[in-house]
Amino acid sequence: MALDLAITGGIVVDGTGAVPQRADVGVKDGRIVEIGELSTSATETIDATGLAVSPGFIDLHTHYDAQAFWDTTLSPSPMHGVTTVFGGNCGFTIAPLTPQDGDYLMRMLARVEGMPLESLQQGVPWNWSTTAEYLDALDGTLLPNAGFLVGHSALRRVVMHDEANERAATPQEIEQMVVLLRAGLSAGGMGFSSTWSPSHNDHTGAPVPSRHASREELLALCSEVRHHAGTTLEFIPAVGEFSREVFELMGDMSAAANRPLNWNLLQVYSQNWELVQHQLAGFDIAASRGGQVLALTLPDTFRLRLNFKSGFILDILDGWDKLMSLPDEEKLTMMSTADGRARMNAMAQGTVGPTRSIGNWGGYILLEIFNEKWKKYEGRIVGEVAQELTVDPWDLLCDIVVADRLLTVIANQDRGQDRETWDKRVQVWRDHRAVVGASDAGAHLDMIDSYAFSTTMIARAVREHELMPLEEAVYHLTDRPARLYGIKGRGRIATGWAADITVFDAATIGPGPAQMRFDLPGGAGRVYGESIGVEHVIVNGVPAV
Repeated sequence: MALDLAITGGIVVDGTGAVPQRADVGVKDGRIVEIGELSTSATETIDATGLAVSPGFIDLHTHYDAQAFWDTTLSPSPMHGVTTVFGGNCGFTIAPLTPQDGDYLMRMLARVEGMPLESLQQGVPWNWSTTAEYLDALDGTLLPNAGFLVGHSALRRVVMHDEANERAATPQEIEQMVVLLRAGLSAGGMGFSSTWSPSHNDHTGAPVPSRHASREELLALCSEVRHHAGTTLEFIPAVGEFSREVFELMGDMSAAANRPLNWNLLQVYSQNWELVQHQLAGFDIAASRGGQVLALTLPDTFRLRLNFKSGFILDILDGWDKLMSLPDEEKLTMMSTADGRARMNAMAQGTVGPTRSIGNWGGYILLEIFNEKWKKYEGRIVGEVAQELTVDPWDLLCDIVVADRLLTVIANQDRGQDRETWDKRVQVWRDHRAVVGASDAGAHLDMIDSYAFSTTMIARAVREHELMPLEEAVYHLTDRPARLYGIKGRGRIATGWAADITVFDAATIGPGPAQMRFDLPGGAGRVYGESIGVEHVIVNGVPAV
């Protein structure tokens, strides 16, 4: 009987870290059935001569929960070789759901994960109540394989409604959450996610529901996870350097669940190596308490395109959580007056700790300007333009932002592309206390281009800096995350395993240019970029890209 698909002439990089081998790959009924010299013909053939044939890449940290309804391809991830994604991270799921809490979840997601409110309103049906009904609504509709965790904030809202944002839960309410989590995991939820991060505030400026949870509540929910095979934990505990108490909490959460926990996000630069070592040492503290706690690390700079309309990240500055949740007109009024500007800047400069750098206005790049008067300064550094015009950097930025009606896009200068930084990143990937991931794809749609983490990792670490062999990079993108999450039959090119396959040119693979694309429901925009060098992506034996 003929094969469904033959991939011929390629160099197989099988995902295990083994040396690449010249071999053909035969696919039948969604699975790999032959590797080597094929014994029969195929209905369809892909000529992969000179190309790498690897397992499809796996993305452990996305927020595609809502986008899955208006874009079943979950783009642009498959364009970068990704065949499996996990959503429902940070506690921000849209199931379970009650009619009275849907509007809150929409507005919370718009605020904390940068999903346009009009897209959430027009592109998502919001017609389920249980996690099972949500998963059923997506079953069989998506291009990539997709798994979803059960989110803490959604559980809290169903049980406590508005009081979820105000207080700790009673023992009875905690038990109700446990029952809901049990139902969600039994229905196919892949694990439990939560956040205590001070960067996570809702549309009113208040901490999201899970930030009001006690240690006892977290441990009770994690204890339920241990009864469901193949599940995991994801958590964002804090911003900046973690305390010993934070590591002990995560260790206890992992031990209670008898499951690995990954925390988000470890950013690696040559300049912050001491902090990186401190954060990785949390694995050992957690292990002493019976837990397995890994840092989720992005293999690139986490470039942020900030704007004063959404205010995300800016709201970490002291007192800015309330300011950034104000209506647009109130923000514009404040930023138009000397008193308002002075008040905002005083709060920003009064912020202590590592987050104070967010208020270094002169260091930002004016990435995108929409007003014609200021357009000529696009691409320039705020401080340099301010010096040229003999004005204060903060006043200059306010003038531009007001003229743009808050839409101005600013970005930090990318100081993470030097060879020394990439060498440090490779050292972290090779550390058993970390795992590659953290794309955040599907969230902060107008802010980030980290959906391209897989193609960027190979382009920079393997080809440009020659810091690791291709087979090792592929291992970190495929088999390593698959084994951590207990995904059966995926993550390797192996006989009998699912035919999730990415075919790419190792000599050219990389991210394409990022640009705004206004294709979301309601006409909202997002940062979008395709790849270079990814020639074919096959999901469960079906050519997809």
